[in-house]
Amino acid sequence: MQLSDIKFGEVIATTLYSDFASAAANGVANEKYNKRTQLRRFYDELVMWHDKVFHERDEAKRTALFKELEPYIQMLNAKVAYAKGRDHVDDNFAKLFSHCIKQVNSPLTLKQCKLFFEAFMGYYRTLNNK
Repeated sequence: MQLSDIKFGEVIATTLYSDFASAAANGVANEKYNKRTQLRRFYDELVMWHDKVFHERDEAKRTALFKELEPYIQMLNAKVAYAKGRDHVDDNFAKLFSHCIKQVNSPLTLKQCKLFFEAFMGYYRTLNNK
């Protein structure tokens, strides 16, 4: 699997949350880096932004709220770069996370990204118990 295979949008791969998430988890399994607690922090923040956006039930208001919060969601890229610089995550995870966050440009893609990392974390848990 290539990073370019992970695509969010109107049409997604049938196996995005299964095979692709599993392959991504295998690709970042690393004994020295990528501790589950560190990766969970990124996932938890992604969930927080998702929940803020989807708390709004009206679709037009949700889209407007997303646009207001989008810079902060994109700031997750800076946070993963910082974690990589501190050797908390490796290059594989940093590239994966950044690739996914860069695709978040609507409430739909935010939801897809969150679901992808939910599946990813489930697979990662089975590979790395630390």
